Amino acid sequence: MRASLETADIAIVALYFVLVMCIGFFAMWKYNRSTVSGYFLAGRSMTWVAIGASLFVSNIGSEHFIGLAGSGAASGFAVGAWEFNALMLLQLLGWVFVPVYIRSGVYTMPEYLSKRFGGHRIQIYFAALSLILYIFTKLSVDLYSGALFIQESLGWNLYLSVILLIGMTALLTVTGGLVAVIYTDTLQALLMIIGALTLMIISITEVGGFEEVKRRYMLASPNITSILLTYNISNIDSCNVNPKPDALKMLREPTDEDIPWPGFLLGQTPASVWYWCADQVIVQRVLAAKNIAHAKGSTLMAGFLKLLPMFIIVVPGMISRILFADDIACINPEHCFQVCGSRAGCSNIAYPRLVMKLVPVGLRGLMMAVMIAALMSDLDSIFNSASTIFTLDVYKLIRKSATSRELMIVGRVFVAFMVVISIAWVPIIVEMQGGQMYLYIQEVADYLTPPVAALFLMGIFWKRCNEQGAFYGGMAGFVLGAIRLILAFIYRAPECNQPDTRPSFIKNIHYMYVATALFWITGIVTFVVSLLTPPPTKEQVRTTTFWAVKNRNVKENAAKGELYKAQEKSILKCNENTNHIIPNGKSEENIKNIKPEDINLLVTCRDDSNPVISVSHSEVETPVDCYSNGQAALMGEKKHEEETDDRERHLKFIDWFCGFKSKTMNKRAVREIEEETVCLQMLEETPKVKLLLNTGLVCVCSLGIFMFVYFSL
Repeated sequence: MRASLETADIAIVALYFVLVMCIGFFAMWKYNRSTVSGYFLAGRSMTWVAIGASLFVSNIGSEHFIGLAGSGAASGFAVGAWEFNALMLLQLLGWVFVPVYIRSGVYTMPEYLSKRFGGHRIQIYFAALSLILYIFTKLSVDLYSGALFIQESLGWNLYLSVILLIGMTALLTVTGGLVAVIYTDTLQALLMIIGALTLMIISITEVGGFEEVKRRYMLASPNITSILLTYNISNIDSCNVNPKPDALKMLREPTDEDIPWPGFLLGQTPASVWYWCADQVIVQRVLAAKNIAHAKGSTLMAGFLKLLPMFIIVVPGMISRILFADDIACINPEHCFQVCGSRAGCSNIAYPRLVMKLVPVGLRGLMMAVMIAALMSDLDSIFNSASTIFTLDVYKLIRKSATSRELMIVGRVFVAFMVVISIAWVPIIVEMQGGQMYLYIQEVADYLTPPVAALFLMGIFWKRCNEQGAFYGGMAGFVLGAIRLILAFIYRAPECNQPDTRPSFIKNIHYMYVATALFWITGIVTFVVSLLTPPPTKEQVRTTTFWAVKNRNVKENAAKGELYKAQEKSILKCNENTNHIIPNGKSEENIKNIKPEDINLLVTCRDDSNPVISVSHSEVETPVDCYSNGQAALMGEKKHEEETDDRERHLKFIDWFCGFKSKTMNKRAVREIEEETVCLQMLEETPKVKLLLNTGLVCVCSLGIFMFVYFSL
């Protein structure tokens, strides 16, 4: 009999949502969201505690509670390897990638690629790939896992639950901006850890201790006779009913179907580099840090928190199999379908079943609220990041004259499109990877992300890597990975009691080995093509490589000199040609009244002694014309816009005639100098802080290695 939520549980769920919305609205009211930095990077004002908690929650959404616990129930400790791997890769993000991103002054990852390699081909490739991955691995999986929780607790239909979740997310999304997301994430992290730890203690106590968990898990097989008597099943065959012999090992034999150790170390790690070091959802949070010390502190904190999922998610999943073996380890596709609605297996219901059966009334409501709110936080983050990438990195390139209003509308329409595609994809997820949802996410990601990891690593560490090499290397890897992914969908794994007729190169080659090949093929093609084509310009590698972080010089004076020369030429040219200019279609007589000084006033800085201060927000740009390197600042207020519409029309022709593209170009140059100085200040660390952070780095990496060794022996 399915347990259901009591009145007290529902009251706690409602109270929790009210609290989360209040925090979101408080963040909206208190913080500035009118600029790109304010909205997308929380004004670069967040501390290491808030970001560390947000990183943890952004990653550990409801799909982890469903997927990790489910894989724990199905195959033991193996799936915990991803968590310990992430612990190490987070430090790679903090010590290698984030300093480069800060030094190059970027907001989005496609923008970094554009700045590092030049051109737009790689930027569009990466933006499109990110959006595909968001839809097929993150959004649809999030929706499915959240719906499973609702289905288990309320008994509702899966698709009705999905639609309800989207409706609730739409309500919570009103609390906009990264500040709101990070603050609500901090609360969720706290409650999630408290709730999950409580459930872990209750469940381990129920079984009789950690050693007893390991002993009883190896004996947790369903009672086939009892099942055949209870359920009306025509097929009496059974398969995969006993735990795997090596279930208590993490890294396994090279031929293992779950985690072959060479494939994991050489193939899964590069694929995870994309998620932890180059994915907009994760990196956006760390870039919101006050400075590099807070950024590194946040990755250390998140690294220590990543030790928890093995114990608070994977182990309870294994306990769920011990307590409910007849349901979790269903005996054949027909039985599985009757238990949980999926013919591929029922391991995904392990965690929600444990919550509903073991947790007392009240705490059960809190656990449900945390699961659903974590899912919504995930959805909100993905919607935010995906619409940012689409509008700024794709749509703005296609329609350069798009207004702020148009971009906002396009962003929202694109989110709606993503939701529809995600819902349509849910049935495929239900059947993929033997019902182990976490492995489905990893398989899809492993076919598409290793080329991206190769490009980022080569772009950051190898100055000679150029646009042609990166593009053709990325394309080679992407095409091969996409072909293998399509073949995986065409040749689906058969049900457990059916013969496997798939081609041997699909049946026998683990997806992690495919990821290894894709990573190295991309790297080799990039290396060869880069050497055969001209090297990148000095400007492309000046601030965008790991070696640039060490170089703290700003070519400020030279840049300023070039800027003023460009301005002077522009002004002189305008002075010479004023007689021929007819602004706004006026007659020659009207023009006689325009003096050269008037034009000078309009096109030069007001105070040459301090150009940075004198440059105000542009008064002749549309609100997003200042989009340069991913920045789409809303420039000026309404009154400024109204006052300057006429002036803009007057000056467009003058600017065009003089070859003076836009004031934004000059102002951009000044702004870039100013921003580069700020970025360099953010990279400064005191010796004491540096020592403290490096000590933390050694501790967290040692812990990660110890965990790998302990659970693999």
